[in-house]
Amino acid sequence: MKNNLAGRDLVSIDDLSKEEIEHVLKTARDLHERPRPDLLKGCILASCFFEPSTRTRLSFESAMLRLGGNVIGFSEAGTTSHKKGESLVDTMRVVSNFADVVVIRHPLDGSARAAADVSDKPVINAGDGANQHPSQTLLDLYTIRECQGKIEDLHIALAGDLKYARTIHSLALALAHYPVRLYFVAPEGLALPDSISQELRRHGIKFSFHANLEEVLPKVDIFYMTRIQKERFPDAEKFTNTCILKKGMLGNCKKNLKILHPLPRINEIEIGVDDHPAAHYFEQAKNGVPIRMALLALLLGKS
Repeated sequence: MKNNLAGRDLVSIDDLSKEEIEHVLKTARDLHERPRPDLLKGCILASCFFEPSTRTRLSFESAMLRLGGNVIGFSEAGTTSHKKGESLVDTMRVVSNFADVVVIRHPLDGSARAAADVSDKPVINAGDGANQHPSQTLLDLYTIRECQGKIEDLHIALAGDLKYARTIHSLALALAHYPVRLYFVAPEGLALPDSISQELRRHGIKFSFHANLEEVLPKVDIFYMTRIQKERFPDAEKFTNTCILKKGMLGNCKKNLKILHPLPRINEIEIGVDDHPAAHYFEQAKNGVPIRMALLALLLGKS
């Protein structure tokens, strides 16, 4: 397939067609199986994280280094001129002069789009508030196919904080491209935004809403859990113990069940689940490197 992503931004998963999503997944598999340590030699990634991150920041930086490129950037806003009052758009105008591609995480919805609008280099959204996290979605799709052999015709549960979890928003929209059956499990008050439900209906995706984890666990092939996004809303503490996956709940699950989580895990998956054959969230995290290698290569036109 011709690379149509060169020079483009990735702000929302909606920026990609199904064919382009598949192209990213295939490129990630190719780079994983056949390393290209000099592919991005001479290229520079600006890693701009205005909000804390472990897996996303380090996997983007690892991806660039494994392809022979270099990394500049920061891991907290307090070390930048943002602390002096500089606007985001001014920062992005300047940073884009120093690098070939920019990765940004920011606590405000829409910040990645604002950055992309003023940068003359490709911008990748690494999470903007409660909005979207498209590179996480791509690694989630990659992981689902890796552990199930397919994405099509699976029964998939998305559980936890469905209102504020950007990983859920992006993944649900991406799954609209595939014939899947979705189950949404959330405490009252943290349900999926109506705009995403409407998009799923527009694509003819079958889905249902549930309040009980045990109700859906025996039915699904993938159980995708998220934490309560306590940094996104003031009364989050009241939801702390409302949606917890326990090892004892897994007695009647399918043999092929895999449990995913974008991490960090707080208390929504008991530690005892970690040694269950269905637990796959640490393997999932590893896939951030090949997916992000693929994105960097494709957006820089070097694939």
